[in-house]
Amino acid sequence: MKKALLCAIALVLVTVAGPSGLARQRKTAQAKAAPDAEFKALIDRYYDAWSKLSTDAPAEFYAKDADCVFFDVAPLKYTGGWQEYKAGVQKNFFDTATSAKLTPNDDLRVTRRGNVAWTTLTFHISVKAKSGPGLELECRHTAIWEKRGGKWLIVHEHVSAPLQG
Repeated sequence: MKKALLCAIALVLVTVAGPSGLARQRKTAQAKAAPDAEFKALIDRYYDAWSKLSTDAPAEFYAKDADCVFFDVAPLKYTGGWQEYKAGVQKNFFDTATSAKLTPNDDLRVTRRGNVAWTTLTFHISVKAKSGPGLELECRHTAIWEKRGGKWLIVHEHVSAPLQG
């Protein structure tokens, strides 16, 4: 009796899951294994742009709304939109460096909900300063993207570094 019951349960599971259930499981596993190709390319271009020591290069990735908020390692935040962020990063970071390289790590995660997506990843920054010591730092990056006119733009960003201990 127990053997017959186990066989019946197994038959039901195979029938319900069937080939389509297995295909769905494989598709889900593949989706988790492979990062979102569109955002992978976008993130690579984004980090290349930030490595050019000019805020003109990454400007294309940002919404220009005056009320966008961007959190950075230092200073803590910019609340005056892209124009404030652009001026602050140029003055506090790019104008003090002779070179900078921002390299995304291989941990990009993308979540999409309609015309909004958020990305999370870590990255390495290597900076050669005009004076004083250089900088090697691992950072975290979360960006909220909104698709406007067929283009993904950052409407909020959070960049931070763990406390050194």
